[in-house]
Amino acid sequence: MQDRRALIKRLSSSLETLNARIARLASALHVPLNDPMAIAALMATHPVQAVFKERRKAALDMAHVNVDPDRREAHQHEELRGLLVLRYHMETTSLNDNGLLVTWEAMAQAEEILVRQGFKPGADGVGLDSFFNVA
Repeated sequence: MQDRRALIKRLSSSLETLNARIARLASALHVPLNDPMAIAALMATHPVQAVFKERRKAALDMAHVNVDPDRREAHQHEELRGLLVLRYHMETTSLNDNGLLVTWEAMAQAEEILVRQGFKPGADGVGLDSFFNVA
């Protein structure tokens, strides 16, 4: 019983941290995570092109690097895509390894913590009822 509680607490903490970052990025990028079409569009975007030629002058200049706002936004979209994939992997792995009840409790606890921190329910794109097909 104690091991189960510790497992739920660890998983919940990890999901809470991950979901908070996802919710912040989605809000900043105006990506409605409650819309499956918006998520599909986000996941279908092409990765950001790597910078092949360094444009900074010297290591001393590193503190004053100007990043194009469009490039910064593209990197944030890429981060959001990666975090969503990571979260889905964590949830799937938890379901397979720990079962439905442990995963449900951990996800519910993570959502409760986010709501207490001021996020709207589902701001991270996780609808527990739809995730677990509860009608």
